[in-house]
Amino acid sequence: QVQLGESGGGLVQAGGSLRLSCAASGRTFSSYAVGWFRQAPGKEREVVAVISWSGSRTYYGDSVAGRFTISRDNAKNTVYLQMNSLKPEDTAVYYCAADPAFRPTMSLREWSYWGQGTQVTVSS
Repeated sequence: QVQLGESGGGLVQAGGSLRLSCAASGRTFSSYAVGWFRQAPGKEREVVAVISWSGSRTYYGDSVAGRFTISRDNAKNTVYLQMNSLKPEDTAVYYCAADPAFRPTMSLREWSYWGQGTQVTVSS
C-alpha cells in the first residue's frame, strides 16, 4: 500500500515559479513510477509529467515541456515538480499518482494510487 500527499501549491503571478512535493508512505515507494496530473475546472484530468522508479526516465506533457521538471529523492520518499514560467492556463488542482509500471500514456484508471491534490493558481 502506498499513500501519497501533495504540498507546495498556492497563488503565484504569471512568470513565477512553484515547487510541488509528493510525499509517500510505504517502503516500496522507490519501486514505483510517479506521475503528476492536473485538472482545471470543467476540464479532464491530464498528465503533466511522469518519472520512472529510478529517475532515469521522464515524460512531459506538451503544454509543460521545457518549463516544468520532475525529479525524485527515493531516500526521502518524495517526488518533486518544479514549475517555472507559470501561465494562467496552468491553474488547476495538481495530483500525484503512483504505479509499478512506467507507462506515461496509460489511462488514469490504471494508476494504482492517488493523492488528494493541491491547488495551484496563477494570476495574470
